[in-house]
Amino acid sequence: MPPILLTIQTAVPAGSLALSDGERLLAEINLDIRKNPTEWLLDAVDDLLAKSELQRSDLDAIGIVRGPGSFTGLRVGLATAKGLALATGCPLLGVSSLQTLAMQIPFSRLPVCAMLDARKKEVYAALYSWESGRMQAVSDERVLRPDALLEGIAEDTLFVGSGASLYRTLIVRQLGGRAHFPPSMLNLPRAGAAACLAVLEWEAGRLFSPEELTPTYLRASDAEINWNPSGN
Repeated sequence: MPPILLTIQTAVPAGSLALSDGERLLAEINLDIRKNPTEWLLDAVDDLLAKSELQRSDLDAIGIVRGPGSFTGLRVGLATAKGLALATGCPLLGVSSLQTLAMQIPFSRLPVCAMLDARKKEVYAALYSWESGRMQAVSDERVLRPDALLEGIAEDTLFVGSGASLYRTLIVRQLGGRAHFPPSMLNLPRAGAAACLAVLEWEAGRLFSPEELTPTYLRASDAEINWNPSGN
């Protein structure tokens, strides 16, 4: 039987939740708000389940967008997913925020460059192509300056994500007509797209316990960078 999944996306300030039955999307909440996920996440989970006439005990697994993205959002989302997993006995399924963005543009004949604003004048980015019913990575996920990313792109490419929106002028200036962009509503990673990837993880048997699943940060947090164990 197809799994009933709750999928959580808090990698960016625009949070998202989805309930799915296999490949069928049952319900989805998308919020483009500037609130800490702790202020709305658990209430939204319960509301989504109630409106779908499901209970936590009906879930087979919990999908979580594990990063890269906002350090605070990732920590809160993963902590919530782990708490729900412990309470329900469900396994966890981890998916990429960048692959989730790319998955929102299926059947693209162009390579897709997923970009998220990483602040500090950098982006999280990776390149994807549509193969065998999913967006397959053709580059590693990286954190780098957008101009350095563009130096490695020579062909027509579709750019998606908050980084693509923020640096659109730079992208067009550097690539001209080779740069393409989807409608702006697709720049936010949606839990419904992440759920599609989570189902594939379920089918592949890539299940995690709460102790095993860790976030994908790609770089150290400011607190880690500034921490000086010597006290000097």
